[in-house]
Amino acid sequence: MESQMIRPGHLTAHQVARQLGITLGGVRLLVHRGQLARAGGTVGQPWYAITAVDELEAERQKRKAA
Repeated sequence: MESQMIRPGHLTAHQVARQLGITLGGVRLLVHRGQLARAGGTVGQPWYAITAVDELEAERQKRKAA
């Protein structure tokens, strides 16, 4: 379930998963590997900075094109 109240400039885990085309488990794995950091929210409903997600997406696209 997605959080209804989220700080501007942040995304929920569900939104991150949709943007990156991965599952929620994939989002958790990115956090575990240190590739994506939580930027607020709660333990059960973390938020991620849009800028961090955009940078990660650009890096993934760059690797994919190489």
